[in-house]
Amino acid sequence: MSADDLSLATQNAVFRRIAWRLMPFLFACLVFNWLDRVAISFAHLQFRQDLGITDTVFGLSVGLFSAGYLLCEIPSNLVLERFGARRSLARIMILWGIVTISMAFVQGPYSLYLTRTLLGMAEAGFFPGVILYLTYWFPDAYRARITSRFIMAIAVCGIVGGPVSTWIMMHLAGAWGWHGWQWLFMVDGLPPVLAGLLAYRWLSDRPADAHWLSPEDRATVQQALEPAQDGRGVVLKSTLRDALANRTLWLLSLSYCLTIMCTGNVVNFWVPSILRASGVQDLQTLGNLSALPHVIGIGAMLLACRSSDRKGERRWHFSAGGGLAVLGMLLLPWSLHHAALTMVFLTLMVCGYLIATAIFWSIPATLLPAGERAVGLAVINCAGQIGSILTPVMIGFLKSRLGGFEAALTTVSVLVALGVLILLRCTAPSSARRSFSPLPDAKS
Repeated sequence: MSADDLSLATQNAVFRRIAWRLMPFLFACLVFNWLDRVAISFAHLQFRQDLGITDTVFGLSVGLFSAGYLLCEIPSNLVLERFGARRSLARIMILWGIVTISMAFVQGPYSLYLTRTLLGMAEAGFFPGVILYLTYWFPDAYRARITSRFIMAIAVCGIVGGPVSTWIMMHLAGAWGWHGWQWLFMVDGLPPVLAGLLAYRWLSDRPADAHWLSPEDRATVQQALEPAQDGRGVVLKSTLRDALANRTLWLLSLSYCLTIMCTGNVVNFWVPSILRASGVQDLQTLGNLSALPHVIGIGAMLLACRSSDRKGERRWHFSAGGGLAVLGMLLLPWSLHHAALTMVFLTLMVCGYLIATAIFWSIPATLLPAGERAVGLAVINCAGQIGSILTPVMIGFLKSRLGGFEAALTTVSVLVALGVLILLRCTAPSSARRSFSPLPDAKS
């Protein structure tokens, strides 16, 4: 074995050890995060009768989550950069768990609006904070695969979320005089509180703080990472000014808003209603069917991200995912009364969404200066939350006015296609391919 091969093997072993330490816990936390966020899509199937919630009110409540998220996004990421991931992630998870539990006690539209806004504020900074946190631990050449392992939690939530949520709503309904949807919020809110308490002890803020790595391992990590990665010495005012003046950041933000968040709102909040419109009426069957596209989506995402890292290419892999999502959404309106075809096109949409999401989050860290990443990642996610405010309201409005999903899904597909074109146009091939060397047959 040559010296280069030995060095690569040593590096792979170190990053594999780090991945086994960090990723299962962060994966579980994102599952809890997504379950809490999308539980309302299943609870809506019951509480719209109990509380008199219309599709328009439901869409607005989903959007208000993003409004609260938007208010606290950048401050939360800056706090994580300043005080470390252990404290920040613990605080975020404990707060969002408490707010989720409180949603079991909503009485009507206004209390629903309030709790959804508070939930957005509590969760703000978790997802971009973890993406930022991963840049402290993994160099660019590993990042698509590592990000895909984190993003995979969204797909797992899609797999277990439907069956578990509908099981809770059906089998706990009536216990202690509570509705099924109330039990759903109560059960979903407890795990993140416990995970938040554990995060403070389990996570290390940076590789230099990791007592579970040997000095040699820490040196290997430091050598592999970009020399300028630690941006804590950057003055806050300068970081904000430079980041907000970065044209690439705003184009990435617009692409993310249109491609990822528009598709994500359909996948995460409207799939149960789409399946019901296709003729699936049984609640448990509906929950089980909603899981199938995510099972296939996990495999597609992992393959695409492994290909992206091996080839050192991002933009076309992202575009392929976005194209699948567009194709699925364009075809869905023609199959809404045929359950089998609806499942096929939902699967295309979910596969495209997961691929595009995982690939996208490996791009900004290669294009933004190290000192601007905390703000930049938060700004991108903020733009996404703006899309989350408008998309569900638009879908709910078009569905209520026109009596179906046809116009809504067609409109969203056009927006997603525009987002893909923006990324292709604004990211030069040389930049998008970035400056890392592909890792042939690396198994990290």
